[in-house]
Amino acid sequence: MHSHTPGRRRCSPGDLSREATHAGYRGHNLGESRRTSSSSDSPDWGSRPDRMARIWLLVLGLCMYSLSYTSAQQGGTECLKANAKSCGECIQAGPNCGWCTKVDFLQEGEPTSARCDDLAALKSKGCPEDSIQNPRGSKEKLKDNAITNKAKGERMDPANITQIRPQQLRFELRSGEPQTFNLTFRRAEDYPIDLYYLMDLSYSMKDDLENVKSLGTALMTEMEKITSDFRIGFGSFVEKTVMPYISTTPAKLLNPCTTDQNCTSPFSFKNVLNLTSDGRLFNDLVGKQQISGNLDSPEGGFDAIMQVAVCGEQIGWRNVTRLLVFSTDAGFHFAGDGKLGGIVLPNDGKCHMHDNMYTMSHYYDYPSIAHIVQKLSENNIQTIFAVTEDFQPVYKELKNLIPKSAVGTLSSNSSNVIQLIIDSYNSLSSELILENSKLPEGVTINYKSFCKNGVIGTGENGRKCSNISLGDQVQFEISVTAHKCPKKDQTESIKIKPLGFTEEVEILLKFICECDCQQSGTPDSPDCHHGNGTFECGACRCNEGRIGKKCECSTEQVSNEDMDAQCRKENSSEICSNNGDCICGQCVCKKRDNPNEVYSGKFCDCDNFNCDRSNGQICGGNGICKCRVCECFPNFSGSACDCSEDKSTCMASNGQLCNGRGVCECGRCKCTDPKFQGQTCEMCQTCAGVCTEHKECVQCRAFQKGDKQAVCNDECFHFNYTMVDSRDKLPQPGQADALTHCKEKDADDCWFYFTYSVNANSEVHVHVVKDPECPSGPDIIPIVAGVVAGIVLIGLALLLIWKLLMIIHDRREFAKFEKEKMNAKWDAGENPIYKSAVTTVVNPKYEGK
Repeated sequence: MHSHTPGRRRCSPGDLSREATHAGYRGHNLGESRRTSSSSDSPDWGSRPDRMARIWLLVLGLCMYSLSYTSAQQGGTECLKANAKSCGECIQAGPNCGWCTKVDFLQEGEPTSARCDDLAALKSKGCPEDSIQNPRGSKEKLKDNAITNKAKGERMDPANITQIRPQQLRFELRSGEPQTFNLTFRRAEDYPIDLYYLMDLSYSMKDDLENVKSLGTALMTEMEKITSDFRIGFGSFVEKTVMPYISTTPAKLLNPCTTDQNCTSPFSFKNVLNLTSDGRLFNDLVGKQQISGNLDSPEGGFDAIMQVAVCGEQIGWRNVTRLLVFSTDAGFHFAGDGKLGGIVLPNDGKCHMHDNMYTMSHYYDYPSIAHIVQKLSENNIQTIFAVTEDFQPVYKELKNLIPKSAVGTLSSNSSNVIQLIIDSYNSLSSELILENSKLPEGVTINYKSFCKNGVIGTGENGRKCSNISLGDQVQFEISVTAHKCPKKDQTESIKIKPLGFTEEVEILLKFICECDCQQSGTPDSPDCHHGNGTFECGACRCNEGRIGKKCECSTEQVSNEDMDAQCRKENSSEICSNNGDCICGQCVCKKRDNPNEVYSGKFCDCDNFNCDRSNGQICGGNGICKCRVCECFPNFSGSACDCSEDKSTCMASNGQLCNGRGVCECGRCKCTDPKFQGQTCEMCQTCAGVCTEHKECVQCRAFQKGDKQAVCNDECFHFNYTMVDSRDKLPQPGQADALTHCKEKDADDCWFYFTYSVNANSEVHVHVVKDPECPSGPDIIPIVAGVVAGIVLIGLALLLIWKLLMIIHDRREFAKFEKEKMNAKWDAGENPIYKSAVTTVVNPKYEGK
C-alpha cells in the first residue's frame, strides 16, 4: 500500500498547472497548452499578457503556500511523534511545537497528544492564536563592565582589571532553542605577572644551578619590558625519599653524592622562596641552595607541580597571570610508579606543605597527567617546560596534553633560561583558548571565533584565537542549547573563561519546562469527571490511577468488556476497526509513522490515505481524501478525481468536439467510430485520404468522366464546386477552414488540381482548376536522327582509334629494325655464307726435302 506524503511534494510546473485549474482558470493548463500548440484555435498566450500575469501571480502564490505547508509539516513531525500528554511535554519536544488550549479543539477519535503540533498546523486546524501556548527563551545581562584601558606603569588592583565582557548573564532555555551572546576579550597592557621557578636539583643539574643563582635580578630587568608588576618565586625538587628512588643508608641520606662532593639530603619538594618582587632576595636564597642526588633517572617533578598548583597561599599566588617554569634534564614519574616504593594510595590533589616542605611524598603516589591538567587549569597556571634537547620529544607530547603550556630547549648549563622564558611567555600570551565548566545534562555549547585579520573559527577551532598582540580585541559567538529539562533542579550555571586567566563569564540557566497555563490549572476539577484530575491548558491531567480524556475511568476498568463493546461497530468484532485503542469506552485512534496520515471517526474507521489513486497520487492530486472518499476540486470528478470536466481539450481544429466522430469524456475524446483515433478523433490509419476519397466525384462533376460518371448524380452531389483558371487561383490556408490541397491523376494520365474545405456549418466546397495538365507525346524524328547520328559518330571514332593504333605499331617496328641494323658485325661486301671449293692438305712429316 502506497502512502502519500505531502511533506515531500515539490512545487513543480505540473502541480502549479493543476492548482491553477482548481482556482477556476478553465481552459488549457500549462501541460495541455504544449500538447495542443499546433491546433488552430489554441490559446494565444503571447497576445494575452494580462491573463498570463494573473496566472503566474496565482502560480507564485500557490508555490509559496506549498513551501510553507511543507515546512509546517516537517516541523510538525517531531511535535506529533512526541505523543505529549501535557503542555510541558509538548514544548520540550521542539522549539516549533505549540499546545492548543481550546477546549473543543480535538475531533472525535483524536488523542490528547493531537493538541501538540507545529504552530502553523495548529492554526490551519482552527486553533486561535491566543489559544496557542508557545513560551520562548530569553537572555539578560546581569553584569557587563567595560574592558579596562590600563596605561603602562599605572598601578591597579588586579581584581579591578577587566579583560573580558560580559561577566554574568541569565538565560531562560527552551528545549531545542539556542540562546546566543557575544564574548569580547582584549589583553590589558602592563598586566601583572607571577612567575614561579621550579628547578630539578638532582646532581646532573649542578652546573645549571650556578646560572640560576643570578636569575632573579636579570629576569626582573627583562620582565620590566612587559609589565611593571612582576613577582618571582623559587622551588626545587628531587625525588620521593624512599627506596628504590634514593639510597636509604644513613650515609647516603646525609650526602647522596660521592665522598668528594658535598650535597644536601634528598627531598621531594621544597618551597625556597614565596613569590616576591625583590629580585636580590631571589639571588641570595637561590645562591644558598645545594645540589642533591637520587638513584633512578626519572625525577619526582609531578609531586612538586601538584604542590605548587594547590598550595596557593603558601606560594603566594595572586589572581593575575600565573607562570610556572619547570626546569629539568630528565624524565618524570607519574601515577602508578609509586608501587615500586610500596606507595599505592592515589594522590589526593591537596596541599601537604609543612615548613615549606612536602611531607607526604612517602604516603601518596605520584599524580597522573590528567590530575595535573585539572589542577593547573583550576588554578589558572600556565606551564613552561625548560628541558634539555634529549627530552624535548617527551615534553612536547606532554605539552599536547596540557592546555596553555609551552616547551623550550634548555642549554646544557641553563645559560639561555631568561630568553627561553620570554619567548615562551610571548607564545602563551599570543594564544587565547576558552574553556567551560561541566555542562548540565542535556545542555550543549557551541563556539565561533572572530580573530585577527578576519580569521573565523568554528567547532573546536571556534574556542581559540592565535597571534594576539597587546591591545588586540577578539570576539566569540557562543550559543547554549538545552535539549531536555533537568530531572531535579531547574536552575544551573555554566562558567566560561580563557585558559590561564582568572576572569570568567558566569551564565545562570533557567529551564522552561512548563507552560504558563499550567500555573493556573484547577486541581480536582469537576470538568475532569468529578475531580479525578487537574484541568489545565484546555485538557485534563489525570490523577494517578485515572485515564481517559476526562479521567472518567480507572486503570482497573480499561479491559472491561462493557467498555470494549462501546468501541465496536454494529455487527463487527473489531475494536476501533483495529485502528485504535478502546480507552474508557472511547476509541483513541493509532498514529501512523507518517504524521500526515491520520485515522479518525468514532470507531477509527475513517482515514485520509486509503482513497483511490491516479498517477500515483491520492485522488489524483485533484481532491482531498476524507473518510476514504475523494472530495474533488471544482472541474474534476470520478472516484480518484481523475476525470476533468474541461472540454477544451476535446475541441478539434474545425471547432467541433472530437471532429463530430466521438464524445468528450473526462477531458478526452472517445471516438464512436473505431476507425478514427487521435486526441480529437482526427486520424484514421485505414481510411483513404481526403483527396483520394473525393477524387472520382470531383472528376465526374468537373470533367464528366471517371469511374463514377454513371452514378455521379446519386453519389457526388454532397458538395458545391467552383472552377478556377489556374492553380494560383485556388484558396490558400487561412482563407477557408479545414482546407486540403489535392493533386490527382485521371484515366488519361492527366493531373488535375482541386481543394477540399469544410466550413463551420459542415458545408463542403471544392475548387477545381479547369484545365488538367496532360503529358505531351514524344517527337519521333529527333529521336531517330539522334540515334543514327550517334551510331555514325561512334563508328568514326572507333575507326580513327584503330588507325591511330596501327600507325603507332608500325613506327615502333621500323625503329626496332633500324636499331638491329646498326648493331650488325659482318663486312657488308662479302657473302657471309660463301665457302671455297679448294681443300689444302699438309703432310705433317714433310720437311721440305
